Amino acid sequence: MIISLLGYMGSGKSHISRSLAQKINFKLLDLDKEISLHLGKDIPTIFKEMGELGFRKAEKHILEEILSSDENIILSLGGGTPVYYNNMDTITRHSKSFYLRAKVSTLTERLTKQKDKRPLIARISDEDLPEFIAKHLFERNTFYNQAEFVVDTDHKTDEEISNEIIHHLQLPH
Repeated sequence: MIISLLGYMGSGKSHISRSLAQKINFKLLDLDKEISLHLGKDIPTIFKEMGELGFRKAEKHILEEILSSDENIILSLGGGTPVYYNNMDTITRHSKSFYLRAKVSTLTERLTKQKDKRPLIARISDEDLPEFIAKHLFERNTFYNQAEFVVDTDHKTDEEISNEIIHHLQLPH
């Protein structure tokens, strides 16, 4: 079984995927890390050299490769992955998909502390960040909401969110 975690940056995909992988003993894959390994470059370099279109083509190819696996995998997706090509259709057909949903206020609080590690928002002022996030979420929610399950992450611990996912999958833990 493959479990795909999707959502906006700062929604907790990386944290939750690690917590979940430990609880249910699944292999953990981060799509951006897999793209970096596959292309031998970090994500900012890929964007610089290949442009977003080149990155998205590589992302689609590697996503399809991972989703064709017979292994038990927890896949943490990039925030934009579901939006491009037919990725969301592929994700819902070949995995159990979970949208980790968080309010704009929660995302703003989390991302303000991580701006230097997030190229997409590094140059956006703290006061403009909530509007930027809200606009992005509005554009992406059509895709995110196609996930099989939606898990709200506001005011919940990693443990609570992981247990909620396990409950939806009806797995022992």
